[in-house]
Amino acid sequence: MTTTPRTPRTLYQKLVDSHTVARLDDENVLLFCDLHLMNEYTSPQAFAGLYEQGRGVPLPGQNVAVVSHIIPTHPTAIRVIADAPSALQASNLNKNCEHFGIPLFDTHDPLQGIEHVVAPEHGLIRPGMVVICGDSHTTTYGALGALGFGIGTTEVEHVLATQTLAYRVALAMHIRVNGQLATGVTAKDLILHIIGRIGAQGARGHVVEFSGPAIDALSIEARFTLCNMAVEAGARGALIAPDAAAIDYVMARAPDLAAHRAAALTAWQDLRSDPGARFDTEHQFDASGLAPQITWGTSPDQVAPIDGHLPLLADLADGPERQSARRALAYTGLAEGAPLAGTPIQHVFIGSCTNGRIEDLRAAAALLRGRRVAAGVRVMVVPGSGAVRAAAEAEGLDRVFLDAGCEWRRPGCSMCLAMNDDVLAPGVRCASTTNRNFEGRQGRGAITHLMSPAMAAAAAVTGRLTDARTLEILA
Repeated sequence: MTTTPRTPRTLYQKLVDSHTVARLDDENVLLFCDLHLMNEYTSPQAFAGLYEQGRGVPLPGQNVAVVSHIIPTHPTAIRVIADAPSALQASNLNKNCEHFGIPLFDTHDPLQGIEHVVAPEHGLIRPGMVVICGDSHTTTYGALGALGFGIGTTEVEHVLATQTLAYRVALAMHIRVNGQLATGVTAKDLILHIIGRIGAQGARGHVVEFSGPAIDALSIEARFTLCNMAVEAGARGALIAPDAAAIDYVMARAPDLAAHRAAALTAWQDLRSDPGARFDTEHQFDASGLAPQITWGTSPDQVAPIDGHLPLLADLADGPERQSARRALAYTGLAEGAPLAGTPIQHVFIGSCTNGRIEDLRAAAALLRGRRVAAGVRVMVVPGSGAVRAAAEAEGLDRVFLDAGCEWRRPGCSMCLAMNDDVLAPGVRCASTTNRNFEGRQGRGAITHLMSPAMAAAAAVTGRLTDARTLEILA
């Protein structure tokens, strides 16, 4: 009997195929969503729509809510949201979740935190899942071989009511990274470099799969950073095929899987792109020789190595690229051709869903231990969740930060996007471990330079953009 050979599929195609309830047309499918995460600022209108239509939530246990964006991070025992509209968002989320039976990490929950930190650390993300959220950085979960992506408010309502989503299938991109990152160079540097090379719209319309020796060598937390920022290149999703490290990470945090371990391992074996699978776009990079990266402008693709210089306008293509660079230089107050290293800063922010995990705090603490923050510099360290905060305190990292002159704060999105009371004043230049450096992102008129936690810590103790590799790690 002759059998027809099966067409090789990408990991992305396999995930879409396994979750397709129905094909709507040539470009769109009805996709089942294993897990839907919500926050306080993209869910109110969706819940209002459910009430108006008299609809319920059929699978409340496959929805989880977190208060994260508007919550203050002051180091007080009891957190009070002073801003009335924000307080209303938080209280409404509580009421809505209680009404529909949806689990909630509320304001005073000791495990509260940023959704993209909380979900993986509690074993909610497993290989092969489709995970959605009304937040663009849901791409983070690709680090565990799950298809994660952000959705809009009207789509939130649809998912609550049906646990499905009308989904336009994306193109597939493969980014292979050869070589190995040098000591002192991180996943944050790698993804900033990639975005700088392919552009802020370089992956538009694509789900990106990362592979290669440099990716294999990354810790799981570093992979979260990589996938988290893929959206800054316009990606609709990011994936890394789950390996033994990813499986160990999930199994350690999902005790309910113990009884189904063999079946899970068997199912997960196929979560990789088949040999010969076709990608719509392919890129290759070499991690060897990569230096720490810092953004200089107002887009994540306006980036350069710390030992590099800002571009000369005359060297840029005449048109949008040159116009964008000219505007960015005017906004940031920097001169074309100037070196990045040595640029004075007044603020440092260490945290966010990109770099607010325990591994990130350890890297920052290693540079800050035995040193003091430079005069005139304010440093805020904000753990990504209550669990991260507890782990850091158990290791004594909080004392390292406090002894250095940093503020050790409570979990939340904080100064990543200035939706709370952690806001930079106009003209303040910040060394930030966040994911976006748009105009006004951390405060109207404020200036953001994106970098890794170690680089942010180096800026904190020197008062200027500094190559962290030049600072000795003190015992």
